[in-house]
Amino acid sequence: MWELNGRVALVTGASKGVGKGVALELGRAGCDVVVNYHSDEPGAEATVAEIVGFGRRGYAVRADVAMASDVERMIGELIAKFGRLDILVNNAGVQTWSALLDLQESDWDRVIGTNLKGCFLCTKAAAKAMRPGSAIVNIGSGCNKWAFPKLVDYTASKGGIEAFTKVAAVELGPLGIRVNCVAPGAIEIERTKTELPDYAGTWARLTPLGRIGQPSDVGQAVVFLVSAASSFVTGQTIWVDGGLFTRPPWPDAV
Repeated sequence: MWELNGRVALVTGASKGVGKGVALELGRAGCDVVVNYHSDEPGAEATVAEIVGFGRRGYAVRADVAMASDVERMIGELIAKFGRLDILVNNAGVQTWSALLDLQESDWDRVIGTNLKGCFLCTKAAAKAMRPGSAIVNIGSGCNKWAFPKLVDYTASKGGIEAFTKVAAVELGPLGIRVNCVAPGAIEIERTKTELPDYAGTWARLTPLGRIGQPSDVGQAVVFLVSAASSFVTGQTIWVDGGLFTRPPWPDAV
């Protein structure tokens, strides 16, 4: 386990799912963790309680990451309470299941606003408060590489996040701030369990390692990317997918 004792991390959208898994792994590694949420306060407080159980400090803060005023308030509140910010994980995200020709403008704006604009706003505000040696990790998706039908706005947002990661890494590098992206494969969380009758079994058969991922798999990759072990790694996308998006779609590949 990489040691991150004394560092302060902010994870957006951490009341459940991948965000919660990331927040917990950072807590286990020694971070004090600020848990951002939009509407699920009980979930955020439950995440905080588990972090406190590791002997670390946890704090839940509500903010809509698509609103600059909310983001600036959140960062200000964090600095006032903890005095520093070393790690940002841009995880907050939403989806719309809709074909391109049926997708509503309001849904496009909501998804791009939360996923991509939120990543920009949080990165901008956090970087201004960070010191050399800090790190940012953006959560991407398999659709960074493959087109996901009926997820046009989500796919556009995640592809944008990967490109944004590269630009941010180049611009923030001289400030001593590293920026990377983690792109998960099939991860078993509350939302994905409802997508298929047998989500785990279906995707495990398609994944070379023979299983689907857990939020802790993503969290452990994040911990590596914000640790000293990756001090010369920036602008990269790390695939946490069990080989799912490396396997070519040959007819006999499964």
